Amino acid sequence: MAKVQKTNVARLLDKAKIPYELIPYEYDENDLAAQHVADALGEDIHQVFKTLVLCSGSQHIVCVVPGCCKVDLKKAARAAALKKVEMLPMKELLPLTGYIRGGCSPIGMKKPFPTFFHSTALDFEVIFVSAGVRGLQLRIAPQQLIDYVGASVADLCKDSEL
Repeated sequence: MAKVQKTNVARLLDKAKIPYELIPYEYDENDLAAQHVADALGEDIHQVFKTLVLCSGSQHIVCVVPGCCKVDLKKAARAAALKKVEMLPMKELLPLTGYIRGGCSPIGMKKPFPTFFHSTALDFEVIFVSAGVRGLQLRIAPQQLIDYVGASVADLCKDSEL
């Protein structure tokens, strides 16, 4: 098997001495959905988290939620103490974060943003998040990841989806 190329995310975790595992998977340019990632990994969709960037005017927040749910914009705004938030337009993702859709990680963005993990992350021994590129996931203990990125934990999903 080919050696997995280390990403900036992996280098940052190495430097912080945080244990993780890089898991490559086949991705489909036309299906970047979390369900596809979970299926490719053979993992529970509730454990495969997606990283979403939201905005409120010039303020940005990052929400990390299970792949099976949509972020509840009202709950996300409440968690960040903002009046309202909306999804960041796709064309702004790369210039703002340094990441592309399907490869956005809560670790190593161009600058730190307030970050919120959905509370179910702590229900698992390990969760999966993007390692910063399409086709590579990070297997990591959620509390260590939350502590590393200085995130808060909140209820961010629509109740009917979990």
